[in-house]
Amino acid sequence: MTLRSLVLRYAAFAVIATFANLAAQRIVLGAVPSTFGFVLAVAVGTGVGLVIKYVLDKRWIFGDQSTGLKSHGQKFGLYTAMGIITTLIFWGMETGFWLVWKTDTMRELGAIIGLSIGYVVKYQLDRRFVFTDATMGLRGAQ
Repeated sequence: MTLRSLVLRYAAFAVIATFANLAAQRIVLGAVPSTFGFVLAVAVGTGVGLVIKYVLDKRWIFGDQSTGLKSHGQKFGLYTAMGIITTLIFWGMETGFWLVWKTDTMRELGAIIGLSIGYVVKYQLDRRFVFTDATMGLRGAQ
């Protein structure tokens, strides 16, 4: 895969996961319009985006074709761990925009900015720690 193809594919998957994240948040906020609803919406949206992005990245970015519960469990665990740092970036940006402007539009803009920064960092972490030759069981793995 060329660098251009990789960047375009990764960006498209980030957009898909971002829209799914924000859609899930809107659903939760519509059902639970409160401070608790905001916290719940951010958590649910993050979970939805995480699962979607993992499935897409695993196959179409990193070419990982491994199967089985054990393999998925280990990789998803590592993938999630790498996402903790990037999630803090995302949550911080989204919450900061909400606290300053207190509008859904600005909250979502903060989320988009935070997710964009987070996804760039996350790719580097995933490439280095999650989808390595060793984790995929490839020859030459150290």
